[in-house]
Amino acid sequence: METILVIDDDININNMLCETLQTEGYNVLRAYSGTEAEMLLSDKKPDLILLDLMLPGLSGEQLLPKIGDIPVIVVSAKADTANKVGLLLAGAADYITKPFETSELLARITVQLRNARSNRRTDVLTFENITLHTDTHKVSVGSEEVKLTRTEFAILKLLMLNAEQVVAKLTILDKISLDTPDCTEDSLKIHIFNLRKKLKAVCGKDYISAVWGIGFMLTSQEK
Repeated sequence: METILVIDDDININNMLCETLQTEGYNVLRAYSGTEAEMLLSDKKPDLILLDLMLPGLSGEQLLPKIGDIPVIVVSAKADTANKVGLLLAGAADYITKPFETSELLARITVQLRNARSNRRTDVLTFENITLHTDTHKVSVGSEEVKLTRTEFAILKLLMLNAEQVVAKLTILDKISLDTPDCTEDSLKIHIFNLRKKLKAVCGKDYISAVWGIGFMLTSQEK
């Protein structure tokens, strides 16, 4: 069950939002000031935040950059377009103006939670017993972590995104160029060799196949 934090100093609005969300099946947390919300967030991590702007203590504008990677829907009486744009550029996921229709707010919440779930899924890639975490840059085979260089990680990530498909050498170089500008056509084979060696040392399987004259692919092979 997903948890939503409601930050609003108006007790009636806060209660109304919490009751509505609970009726919809969400867990709710509540805070009545920016300072209280900041303290709560040091210990809890809700799935989404509804944030009023005019708060005692820290204002909504001051609190927003402190929230981190939790999606925030600003719920405010401020209707100025420039203010909305500024908050969206500052990291808010969405903005709804008071007064609002409950159905519209719930729809916006559904969209943001769905997007957040989708983003979390892409944080972890798996192929057989290989697991790659795109956010922490950790790779493991089974329960054993495999230490990869930045270039090896970028290559493995691309191959896992295209598992069982041949990825051309030039495509690899183009796709990983921003992360690994040091990787060249001449050094690519060395990076691939080292990556294959590290994976095989843990599991005894050679997951990366060279397709002569074209490129490489991540595929399941027998020991």
